[in-house]
This record gives sequence, C-alpha cells and structure tokens, in this order.
Amino acid sequence: MVSEKDVKKKIFSTFADVAGSLGYSPLHGEIIGTLLVANKPLSLQELAKETGYSSSMISLSLDLLEVLGVIKKIKKTADRKLYVQLHGDLLECLKRAIIIKVEKSIEDSLTGFTANRKELDSLSKEERENLEKSMAVLEIQIKRLDMYIKLLSKISLP
Repeated sequence: MVSEKDVKKKIFSTFADVAGSLGYSPLHGEIIGTLLVANKPLSLQELAKETGYSSSMISLSLDLLEVLGVIKKIKKTADRKLYVQLHGDLLECLKRAIIIKVEKSIEDSLTGFTANRKELDSLSKEERENLEKSMAVLEIQIKRLDMYIKLLSKISLP
C-alpha cells in the first residue's frame, strides 16, 4: 500500500530530477515539489523540515527561484517568519530556467572562442588555420542557437 509520504517523496524526487537535468541543484526542484504538495505558503523552517536541508541552504536556493519567478517571498501580518509560495506558471518558469542556462552557456562559449584565438599564435600556421576553421564553424552554430533561443523566449506557452 502506498502512503502519503511515499507519494510526496516521488513528487519531490521528480522535481529534483528535472532541476538536476537542467544543471540546477536538486534542492531547487525539491522546494518546488514541496510547495506544490503543500498548496499553501510555507516558512523557511517548514521547507527545511520537509526537504531535510538546512535553513541556510534553503535560503540560498530561494534566491535563485525568486529570480526565475518560480516563488515569491511573503511576510504574514504579526509573524516574523519568512514565507514562500509558488508564483507564476511552472512551465513558463521552466522555460525561463532553460533559456537562462542556455544563454549563459552561449555567452561562455563565445567568450571562450575569443580567448582561444589569442592562444593560437604559438601554433604552426597549418595548425592555427585548421583550428580557426573549426572554431569558426562552431561559432556560427552557436550563434544560430542563440537566435533560436531568442525566438523561443518570445513564444507564449499554450
């Protein structure tokens, strides 16, 4: 027989796996899963208890989730605790997280090409020309990807 605890663990694990597959911490996914299951704002301490992570780890992860628009931090009247609730459309937030990650990778790659070109001067002419051609092809493809990501960011989800 499946218990509520087992189902919660599966939900948390699923969200953690998605976050991990995108290069984010599994904790980000667990926080989202915890808030989804709770279906109400939770305090930092409640999130720590549910996920098994420390309050300081939760706090650090919340900052990124807030930037991505996944969560919103709130204060309750006459309560000094910080509360967190899901905010916005999860699929839209997932799209934004993917786009941010890919844009960062594109930026790093293009910056790396610039740095690598400077280092080619120490190679023979033939080696340098071969590597420059390869880098030019990669740079074109990465710029194509950048255009695609910019288009994707403008598409509204159904």
